Amino acid sequence: MSGPPGARGRRTGLLLVLPALVPVVAVVGAALTSALLAALGLAPLVGEPRLTGAAFTAPADQLASAVPLSLAIAAAATAAAAAVGLALALAAVATARRSRLLGALSAATVPVPHLVGAAAMGLLLADAGFLPRLLGVAPEDWPALVGGRWWVAVVAEYAWKESAFVALVVGGVLASRSRSYGETAAVLGAGRWARFRTVTLPLAAPALGAASAISFVYVLGSYEVAALLGRAAPEPLPVLAVRLSTSIDLAARPQGAAVAVVTAGLALLAVVLALRALRRLAAWG
Repeated sequence: MSGPPGARGRRTGLLLVLPALVPVVAVVGAALTSALLAALGLAPLVGEPRLTGAAFTAPADQLASAVPLSLAIAAAATAAAAAVGLALALAAVATARRSRLLGALSAATVPVPHLVGAAAMGLLLADAGFLPRLLGVAPEDWPALVGGRWWVAVVAEYAWKESAFVALVVGGVLASRSRSYGETAAVLGAGRWARFRTVTLPLAAPALGAASAISFVYVLGSYEVAALLGRAAPEPLPVLAVRLSTSIDLAARPQGAAVAVVTAGLALLAVVLALRALRRLAAWG
């Protein structure tokens, strides 16, 4: 029996993604298993293996500040990237000429490494950077955007980079579907705001949600931007994990693995919640 068409479609889709899915699952699964064993004391660098949760309890104070900080940075950067990316996508699909220009700018932004973007953002927003010099503001009068209390430069860099990704994903969906639906709604008498609310936004919502979820998980686990542009303390989860994992104190290495496991758990929870939300967005669209 061949089964219903929906089941056949799901099986075909699964077979198509298997060549990319299997190596990713193998690599990520092996890395997470190794980190979990090290965090639980079952794969120690020195001494006998012994099951213990000390690696999770020892950095508890640091985790208590790192978890909300990492979630706040990821949420703020993702919200800004989603808003800017949606605006860019809407502007890109408005006219063919603008579409080519904004598409080229977005495509040029995506391959720029975050390390390069962080360096550029630091040169732009530091108290002696390009922007305060351009505005004629003295360094002592410029707010602490780099290494300051509110992690402004970190959020700005992630938002800038991820907004281009969001724009490309959402723009691709809108370019193929929104024009015909929008014209139909206009013929039926819908105004610009009504077309955006009832046609464009429902069409863009699933792609916007998926791109935002990917951006959130990436920012949550990204290290280099927060390490270069953020404060020394408190530390986000990736910075804390790298510091503990590379410490000369071998007793701190399992703690770094524990922080990495906590970060992976938060990312997995975010993915599960995002998938549930995407089902609702798909039904809405």
